[in-house]
Amino acid sequence: MTQKIHPLHKRTADKIESILPPNRLIKDEACGGNQRIPLFYDAKKSRETEYCNVDLLVLKEDKIKAIIEIEESNVKPTQVCGKFLTSALARYYIHDNDMNKPVGMDDSVAFFQIVDTSKLKGKSAKPEQWKALERSIQSILPLKNSRITSYWLLSADRLDELTSRIKETV
Repeated sequence: MTQKIHPLHKRTADKIESILPPNRLIKDEACGGNQRIPLFYDAKKSRETEYCNVDLLVLKEDKIKAIIEIEESNVKPTQVCGKFLTSALARYYIHDNDMNKPVGMDDSVAFFQIVDTSKLKGKSAKPEQWKALERSIQSILPLKNSRITSYWLLSADRLDELTSRIKETV
């Protein structure tokens, strides 16, 4: 399998991995892992039940505690919200690496989105738009039938805040 490592993905994964006990972080290929990380709405693994693939999962006691999505190219609200909503609708991580055993979400799951700021030009309105989007999503949580109870939208230069919040979560 050819590695498709992306710089911000790898840097984020390394930062999170440095604060967690071993085997608590699942990484996709872009983050330096060796797999996709599919989330399903049902404990039955199938194309019909798969909703999305995420970049990183933090596990604790065989439950999903945090989901991390990293946006390096498309940082528009539709992309950001789409990644959040498909994850919020999902309930399980299932993968061959774990013998296809469904790993469910904990009662309270944190969702983090990291957005790349390196390509922003001058006085971009994106940072303010992201703050507003974060507040909007936080204001509708928890969603009915979703285990995601907290949400943060952080720029790539705030990875220290990410690790601090993950420590609080797990």
